[in-house]
Amino acid sequence: MRNGPLALVFHAAFVVFLLAPMVLVCLVAFTPEGFLSIPTTRFSLRWFERVGQYPDFIAAFRTSLLVATAASLIAVLFAVPAALAIARYRFTGREALNAFFMAPLMIPHLVLGIAFLRFYSLLGISGTMAGLIIGHVVVVFPFAMRMVLAAATGMDKRIEDAATALGADRITTYRRIVIPLIVPGMASGFALAFIQSFDEVTMTVFIASATTTTLPVRMFTYIQDSIDPLICAVSALLILFTVLAMLVIDRLYGLQRLFIGEDKS
Repeated sequence: MRNGPLALVFHAAFVVFLLAPMVLVCLVAFTPEGFLSIPTTRFSLRWFERVGQYPDFIAAFRTSLLVATAASLIAVLFAVPAALAIARYRFTGREALNAFFMAPLMIPHLVLGIAFLRFYSLLGISGTMAGLIIGHVVVVFPFAMRMVLAAATGMDKRIEDAATALGADRITTYRRIVIPLIVPGMASGFALAFIQSFDEVTMTVFIASATTTTLPVRMFTYIQDSIDPLICAVSALLILFTVLAMLVIDRLYGLQRLFIGEDKS
């Protein structure tokens, strides 16, 4: 069924609706004024220079990158055996176990933050990097789990049976058959988990300390005291960082191959 003019107009309006806020933020980042405004006469890199002079933002970015990477890797590592067990076996409590893994999606992050704050205080790890990573693993695990589970559910088990019939042991079968087949799900799960962890604010506010503050929390605390184009400059740099990361991945490996599993043409 071909899309008519009305459908094309709707899709175009939808894309504009999604991109407009990011475009406006990037434009405001180039203003020479000391307040939020879209530059009309000239553009300035004043606020981008200010970002380099604000070490708290740079340190917070490193923390966010470290926490998001570690939490996403750990979430995917735990999601692989859990997803394979749920997708391939039928056992008592299977549905309850799956619901347990998805439970963080149904709990408000405010509640999680308060609970983690109390729990970490009892364990003596409040405000530590380890505690922050553990909290993020809990939050992002359902995203990694769903993607890996979708890939594992769609996997044809007869391929494993063929490998076993040809003499491959269990480890070889997992290494050369199972893992390559679920790589798209693992990559998608890692990407979603990374984005969710990097953007997490509500829970992180409760469990972060002065030395483990992430970039979203630093931005949140900054706009509580002042609202100026510096925040827009930081946001524009994040958008640029994301676009460059996608271009590099597509150039080196191929986004289609990474997320869908098809060869790069």
